[in-house]
Amino acid sequence: MKPYPRVVIVGAGFGGLQTAQSLAEKGVEVLLIDRHNYHTFIPLLYQVATAQLAPEQVAVPIRTLLRKAKNLYFLQAEVQQIDFPAKEIKTDRKTLIYDYLVLATGSKSNFFDVRGAEKYAFRLKTLNQAIKLRNHLLRCFEQATLVSDNAQREQLLTIAIVGGGATGVELAGSLVELITNSLQRDFQQLNPQEVKLLLVQKSDRLFTEFPRSLGNYTAKKLRRLGVKVLLDSRVITVSADGLELDDGTFIAAATVIWAVGVSGAIPKCFPFPTTGKQRKVKVSPTLQLANYPEVFAIGDLAHVPSHKSLSGVAPEALQQGVYVARAIVKQLQGKRIKPFSYFNKGRLAIIGCYAGIGQIAGVNLRGFLPWLFWLTVHLIYFPDWRNRLMITLTWLHNYLIGDRPVRLILSDPKSASIERTVPLEIKN
Repeated sequence: MKPYPRVVIVGAGFGGLQTAQSLAEKGVEVLLIDRHNYHTFIPLLYQVATAQLAPEQVAVPIRTLLRKAKNLYFLQAEVQQIDFPAKEIKTDRKTLIYDYLVLATGSKSNFFDVRGAEKYAFRLKTLNQAIKLRNHLLRCFEQATLVSDNAQREQLLTIAIVGGGATGVELAGSLVELITNSLQRDFQQLNPQEVKLLLVQKSDRLFTEFPRSLGNYTAKKLRRLGVKVLLDSRVITVSADGLELDDGTFIAAATVIWAVGVSGAIPKCFPFPTTGKQRKVKVSPTLQLANYPEVFAIGDLAHVPSHKSLSGVAPEALQQGVYVARAIVKQLQGKRIKPFSYFNKGRLAIIGCYAGIGQIAGVNLRGFLPWLFWLTVHLIYFPDWRNRLMITLTWLHNYLIGDRPVRLILSDPKSASIERTVPLEIKN
């Protein structure tokens, strides 16, 4: 009996997972590879970093999501080398041969050659990074209660977010909620007014992917909440003590969060694929690599020159996953593949404190309604019903009682895994 064609998918993010699930019972053998054994719901990572959700609430075991289909398999491994001509993948566990390959390895932070940014700035692309940021933020508040030096205290209570897109704005709004509710109750010796929260954006408005009016609304809303929004400001240096702007201003901050810029997380390949904007893999309108029609790239990894409107959001990766699964089936049937077409259902973004923005069918939304829509849409998209239920209950607790239950510092403060610490001399 002839074995089924093997489809190997590298990366279990939105696109990779959707591709695998869309190939369930389709007459192919599907192997999904990822370095972790869980799928991370990245849009909610900022809520882990700000003590709103527990880490396990935004992650689902991959095997749980694949267990219903007999032709779907999972391998936890690190991809070391992909050989396109040989159709071979070397991992730290075993070497694999594929008939079709789907690259869905996502993106990584782009630091734009800013000095010190990669070393000293926190980022928010993985679950571990979200946990480290939460540990660090809570530790800064603990230390601030112990220092008597005003300069050290001010530095510990200053948080600078670089980037005025979705991640930066979401973080800013969620930190306002954390500071004005839970931490104000926990640290009665600290005045919430002492906490300085800054949002640094190099362009002249926030949310450049939305109409200007919505970006202006977001800036006004954040300023009313106490966030200092710095527009037309570019970061040129990040250090252990803070960051420096292009106008020479130095901001002393114990916490600098990098929430701007991504580039493709391309695995080691031979030959190395052609790259386009943001060092993403350049693909044809059918999401295939030039010269290798059996290889597809999707999600944040892919640059589709014919789709200039694509911006790397989760719905795009999900639709690409469904498309690639159908394209592989059509190739096996000897049918022609039509170019990928993205159906934009609209965009939503959350600001925090019961406010959000959105654009649906050309209509601009602002305030409570898009905030509620955002919560509902993300619950619908979450791939596991148990986590969906737990997130709903946690959100109800947070918004009705105004408290963040996950204020845990889990790691040893002296652990080498901590990305950034502020050396302090505590004076009694």
